[in-house]
Amino acid sequence: MFCAAISTWSVIGTTLQILGSLGVFLYGMKVMSEGVQKVSGDRMRAALSGMTGNRFSGVLTGLFTTTLVQSSSATTVLVVSFVNAGLLTLIQAIGVIMGANLGTTTTAWIVALIGKFEVAKVALPLIGIGLPFFFIGKERGKNWGETLIGFGLVFFGLGLLKDSVPDLRTMIATEPETARLVESIVTMINGHGFATVGMFLALGVGLTLTVQSSSAAMAITITCALNGWLGDLDTNPIGVFQNSAAIVLGENIGTTVTAWLAALGANTAAKRAARAHFAFNVIGVIWCLILFYPFSELVWKVTQYLPEVLRSANENLAKSEIAFATAIFHSSFNFFNICILVRFVPQIARLVTWWVKDREEVLGYGKLRYIGSSLVDIGELSIAEVDGAIKRMAHLTSDMFDGLVDVMGRPTEDLSQRVTELKQMEDTSDEMLHDITTYLIQCSTHEIGTGNAARITAMLRVVAEFEEATDRIYRLVKIVERKYKKGRDFGEIQTKDLAAVTMQVRALLDVACNSLSEVTAEVLEKAQAIEDRVDSLRKRNNKAAALRMQGGAVVQTEMIFIDINNHLEAVANHALNVVRTGRREPALV
Repeated sequence: MFCAAISTWSVIGTTLQILGSLGVFLYGMKVMSEGVQKVSGDRMRAALSGMTGNRFSGVLTGLFTTTLVQSSSATTVLVVSFVNAGLLTLIQAIGVIMGANLGTTTTAWIVALIGKFEVAKVALPLIGIGLPFFFIGKERGKNWGETLIGFGLVFFGLGLLKDSVPDLRTMIATEPETARLVESIVTMINGHGFATVGMFLALGVGLTLTVQSSSAAMAITITCALNGWLGDLDTNPIGVFQNSAAIVLGENIGTTVTAWLAALGANTAAKRAARAHFAFNVIGVIWCLILFYPFSELVWKVTQYLPEVLRSANENLAKSEIAFATAIFHSSFNFFNICILVRFVPQIARLVTWWVKDREEVLGYGKLRYIGSSLVDIGELSIAEVDGAIKRMAHLTSDMFDGLVDVMGRPTEDLSQRVTELKQMEDTSDEMLHDITTYLIQCSTHEIGTGNAARITAMLRVVAEFEEATDRIYRLVKIVERKYKKGRDFGEIQTKDLAAVTMQVRALLDVACNSLSEVTAEVLEKAQAIEDRVDSLRKRNNKAAALRMQGGAVVQTEMIFIDINNHLEAVANHALNVVRTGRREPALV
């Protein structure tokens, strides 16, 4: 009993060591990813949001981005976010996702190379180099320091993981009961032909769903294979490799769940992008399963031709061959999958369009949802989604003003239904203000650059101005409705005077809506000139109304006329404030 208790505690201790090593690796991934985003966030945003319709350039963009942040989950979640914001089309998104799958294979190569050198000789110096930058550097220096520290922690975590997973042959002497249990499980799974491949594939799916990181799952897979947990390295090395290859295929399916979860609550286009990621990986796994044995044997043969300096990376030649064969399998599978399916991107788009049916979006303006991951935070890059959300809010404000002009132009008709629609638009504006404000606050709780902090402040001001503009517009709608119910009719002069004001306000709204990305001095000067004309017209119209009242005109009608003039001028003020807020220095990262 005493020996059994010792064995149990030993298993618990080993398990905690493995989990701790995995925690260091995942935390390093998080720190490195955040640092890279801060160093190259604006360029990364520009690369993704500035995509053309060329699917091949999309693949390269996804490859480059994922190689930088070392997480296909972060890239695909970001792509779903961009599609939700309308910054990427579905066709463009599929290309980026394809490249992301290839970019994430870098992790397998890093794990395979770990045995070539003492990890501490690389990890600790990287952390040592990054530490001074992190504490005494300016903003950009701190970001570089954070990147180096994160990269060092990734290496350090991988080294700890390699040392924490016990070798099965060593366990036979120290913990024979546990070793025999593992051996019996592996023996039970092995030897069933293609069914064995299916079981290890399911294990890969489950492993990735558990750790929520294909990179971490890959590190665990190779480490377990090297330590004999997937079969006997001495008697059947190619069998161990094929087991690890089957797990890799499962990990490619499991990693799609992150994007799927990110798309929950997003619009139809974002859901289709997430389904496209799933379809792309599943189609790839299907053809690879059909060709599994010849494909894996070809990869194994290719591994034999690796330079001796790589094949001798570990003290055991079979270990090196399995590690590099797994890395080659992962990279070649994703590469060939891209080569096969990149020509069928339109067909994949049609498939997911059929899969995810069009649904009625609330007034077509959609909702904003903070996109993030508990493992890899993309708060810095998530700010990009707000650009699309603000454009949608600007579009809503513009449409609402057109609705007001429509109501004003039909003074003798009962437009109760139209008023109800405009009320719904005003409610949607309130919801968008809440969503965007909450989103930006969540983004700002993470470490972001000073320039992006100023950018968030400006965005908060812009959405507040648009929301106040829609409030004013709806008040105007209610005034016009009251005018209709009271039977207060405007004369020809009053109608012309209001038309002159609304035309200028419309022009200023156009300037505000079209200058959200960049406001030049000329644009600001133009907006100010229009607002000055609106203010001048308001004063002229109100003075004319006062004179008409002195001449015996109906006071109630003239007061409604003055009310409308004042509210129109207030809408123009809000539009001018949007333009003024946009006249700022570009964000620095």
